[in-house]
Amino acid sequence: MTTRGRDPLDPGLDAIMRERRQLINLAYRLLGSVAEAEDAVQETYARWYAMSRQQQDAIQSPGAWLTTVASRICLNVLNSARARRETYVGEWIPEPLPERAEWTGGVPADPADRITLDESVNLAFLVVLESMTPAERVAFILHDVFCHSFAEVAEIVGRTPAACRQLASSARRRIRTAQAPARTTAPRAEVVRDFKRAWEAKDIDALIGLLDPDATAIADGGGQAVAFLDPIEGGEPIAHAWVELANLRPANMALLERTVNGQPGLVAQEDGVTVTVFAFDVVGDRIKHIWVMRNPEKLRHWTVG
Repeated sequence: MTTRGRDPLDPGLDAIMRERRQLINLAYRLLGSVAEAEDAVQETYARWYAMSRQQQDAIQSPGAWLTTVASRICLNVLNSARARRETYVGEWIPEPLPERAEWTGGVPADPADRITLDESVNLAFLVVLESMTPAERVAFILHDVFCHSFAEVAEIVGRTPAACRQLASSARRRIRTAQAPARTTAPRAEVVRDFKRAWEAKDIDALIGLLDPDATAIADGGGQAVAFLDPIEGGEPIAHAWVELANLRPANMALLERTVNGQPGLVAQEDGVTVTVFAFDVVGDRIKHIWVMRNPEKLRHWTVG
């Protein structure tokens, strides 16, 4: 990042840098990748500091300027991501996030880089976002999650406010269709804990009882870790697959209960190194979806030992 204009005595510097956390939160929800979100925010600040002080001073709301630029960068990334993901090995799953205390190997992250864990970052929500067009995703996140007006969204997306309203409405319908009513965390944790026990006991009947008959399991190895390439459909096939995984489990592997994107999940560690993260979508008292992250590039923020 160029540092032109970054005078440490500049009274506006702190105000500009305070926007970073908001930008990281926005970019992660738009892109589903911490690395891509960090790159988008870095590019945003690079563009700010590439301007002269006079140009910066002429901007009435630096925070709004930064949000607009970051959103447009993310929109461009989303438009190009579709082509990139056609060559991705296997399924692409959004990058899972650990609890704050476990961020970056147990060392607390700079607060400006922390992503707020709420319902808008759980894996089920992010997966639905992946099914949207880039314009739908940007309009929905900016308006419904970050409370920007449709006039502001229109300036970013390059469409009329009415068109942006339609985009957000279409995105909302996708969310309603795909997601069941929210439950409290405690029952979800109990279901995930029971699944862990049944898996460790290789109790196939118990696993089947915990899985929705139409459940789906999806893995993301990114071509860098062994993972099943095609989704597994149905509770019974998933139960059989998980018993097979238990039979192949190395002696040095520990299965731990962890929070994944703010929801109860599981983590597999080998000699203290996180090698797999499991996220769950619990509907009623059954597991509807399991997402298995094994791509090491998407596990870099998880604890090690």
